[in-house]
Parts: sequence; C-alpha cells; structure tokens
Amino acid sequence: MTEEKQEMEQPRTASVDAWMLASRPRTLPAAVSPVIVGSAIAFDSGKLDPLPAMATLLAALFLQIGSNLANDVYDFERGADTADRVGPLRVTQAGLLTPRQVKTGMWVVFGLATLLGLYLTFHAGWVVILLGLASILAALAYTGGPFPYGYHGLGEFFVFLFFGLVATTGTYYVQTGSVSLQAVAAAVPMGFLTTAILAVNNLRDIPSDTASNKRTLAVRFGDGWARQEYLVLILFAYLSVYLMAMTGISSPWVLLTWLSLPLIFQLGKNVYELRGQQLNILLAQTGQLELVFALLFTLGILLSHVYPIYGF
Repeated sequence: MTEEKQEMEQPRTASVDAWMLASRPRTLPAAVSPVIVGSAIAFDSGKLDPLPAMATLLAALFLQIGSNLANDVYDFERGADTADRVGPLRVTQAGLLTPRQVKTGMWVVFGLATLLGLYLTFHAGWVVILLGLASILAALAYTGGPFPYGYHGLGEFFVFLFFGLVATTGTYYVQTGSVSLQAVAAAVPMGFLTTAILAVNNLRDIPSDTASNKRTLAVRFGDGWARQEYLVLILFAYLSVYLMAMTGISSPWVLLTWLSLPLIFQLGKNVYELRGQQLNILLAQTGQLELVFALLFTLGILLSHVYPIYGF
C-alpha cells in the first residue's frame, strides 16, 4: 500500500472509530433486552409477529444510540465532560468529532428510529407515535433543553419508565395491539436492571458531576448510598420475577432467570471494591447481566410451552 493511499484511508478509519465510541456499544444491551422480553411475552400470548419485533429492536437501538450522542454533546456543552472525566471517552470532549457532527449524527439516528416508528404506527396505530415522540424527547431532555432532568436527580425515574415500562410493554403492544398484566410485570425487572446501569454510571461520575453541578441522586446522597442503590436495584429485579412466578402471572419457568444469580456475586464485590475508571468494568458487566437475564426469561417462556407446569 502506498503512503498516499494510507493517508487517504486514515481519516476514514479514525472517523468510523469515533462514531463507534460515540455510540457506546456497552450500553446497547439496555435497548435490546426489554425488546427480547416483550417479544417473549407476545409469543406466550400466541401473537408474536417477527417483522414488528425486528423493527422495534432496531428502533430501540437507534433511540439508545441517539440518546448516547445527545449525552455526549450536551454534557460537553454544559461543561460536565472535561479532561478529568473517568468514564468512557466522550468524542466531543476529546475533539474526535465536532459538536455539529455529533448533533447531525444524533438527528440522523433519531430520523431512522422515526422511519421505523412510522412503519410500526401503520401496523399498530397512533399510540406508537406518542411512545416514539416521548422516547425521543426523553433522550434529548436527559442532558439537553431548558430542564435537563439528568442534572436534577430524575434520571433513575425516567430510565425505569422508558427502558422498563415503555420499552417492554411497547414491544408487546406493537405485536398484539393490547397490554397485558404479564407484559407490565415483566417490564419491572427490566426497568430495575437498566436503572442499575445508570446507577453505576452516576456512581463513577460523582466527582465530575459534583464539580459541574450535575445533581444526580449519587451526588445528592453520596458514594455509599449509590453503591447500596445499585445492589437494591439488582435484587429487586430478581424479586420481581420471583413474584411473577409465585402469583401465577408467569409460569415458574421464568425463574430460570435465577441461573444468572452467580453473576451478581462478582458484581456485588465489584461495586464495593472498584473506584473511578475501574467502574467502567462494572458498567459493562451490568449490561451483560441484563442481556443474560432477558435471554433466560425468554428461555423460560419457551419451555413453559414445551413442558407446562400445571396449576400455575
């Protein structure tokens, strides 16, 4: 390869790498997992529809990436991201992409999510428009706009709402045209697990968030409280699915999710031992836990049809 050709290809490669960093792949299980669970509940009701399920999955991924891009640029503009940041590299702060480029990419990704939303609206009705617009507004308002709710300690509430209740029941709705008790109940553990991902993020960023007046719950209540919050969220996820099985909302087969319990022992150890940049490891591990949890839940739903447990 000639030197001239190498010089031509280097900027393109760097740009691709920058966009990959900006999309924050380690957070994407938070988008995928609720869709998997919502689709499993649709299957359990006998109404699984593959095309809307796939469209919902892609839309969720685009919404998550768009949210990550919005956080990247708006945190930079508000001064929350500095050279002292210990979290994953933010491309705007690092100068890998300009604010204009990141905002353009953000709107392109949200545009793709909107196109998928139009298809889902045609399939499932106008409610999808409301859910889609609310999801985009929530993604933008986390760190942007006149009242960035992530700066006022409301991040956990909205993450639980949109990545738990809306994502899981919304997935079920676009395939079935209705909302069931089982779909709402299954949304609860998914909301807890996704909120745990945010809890790690906020725990890690306490010093920089304090300096930039970003008043997350971790900043308000302190390091020790934030570590306890993380464990409580994880444990509540497992308790929720236990209650689903014991009350007959779902088959006891969904307790297969408890096969992932050994993973939380390492997470519990890490949340108390890791500090600063090391918490990025826990962030990735929590995303992996949520995905494993969702897959085991789905396996339980499938097995409940092959080997039904009568009386539940």
